[in-house]
Amino acid sequence: MSRYTGPSWRLSRRLGISLSGTGKELARRPYAPGDHGQGRRGKLSEYGTQLKEKQKLRYMYGLTERQFSKLFVRAGKIKEGRHGDNFMVLLERRLDNVVYRLGLATTRRQARQLVNHGHITVDGKRVDIPSYEVKVGQVVSVREKSKELQIIKDAVDAVVGRPQYVSFDADKLEGSLTRLPQRDEMNADIDASLIVEYYNKL
Repeated sequence: MSRYTGPSWRLSRRLGISLSGTGKELARRPYAPGDHGQGRRGKLSEYGTQLKEKQKLRYMYGLTERQFSKLFVRAGKIKEGRHGDNFMVLLERRLDNVVYRLGLATTRRQARQLVNHGHITVDGKRVDIPSYEVKVGQVVSVREKSKELQIIKDAVDAVVGRPQYVSFDADKLEGSLTRLPQRDEMNADIDASLIVEYYNKL
């Protein structure tokens, strides 16, 4: 299954969650799209609820189904911690997500584009793979030739706050994961146990 490239606002309204993280999608129209978006909808089955939760998280991070399921399997091989929590930590360690968390991009989709176009370095080396797994302490920065990009300047200026598990130097446009995130620091709108249940039934 390919990566979703359609209108993100419409998808956010269908899933009932802000995929951009800004909340703007649901501010004006907090209901599903379409003629029957505000009408009565049938109650989701247990499977439907689990599937919806999985889709919310997958679209939030912008992964294909294959990438998502492979990462889920990897998380299950980590001996310490809960499967669902470990899975979300692995998602947070993706380079495109770290770029987003540092405030170098306003959305994960924009962060993925910056990485793909070679604007980001890790420990001084250019990395253009969004799924690259960032380790604690590694320095993620903007490539020297890209520091004048207006899109990056605007993103940094728009930042209201950053997670406690990242550090950032606005003058150098670089930052790092200082530690792995705790469960309560990650997406509170996601119930990871439903995703674990979904995959356990396959």
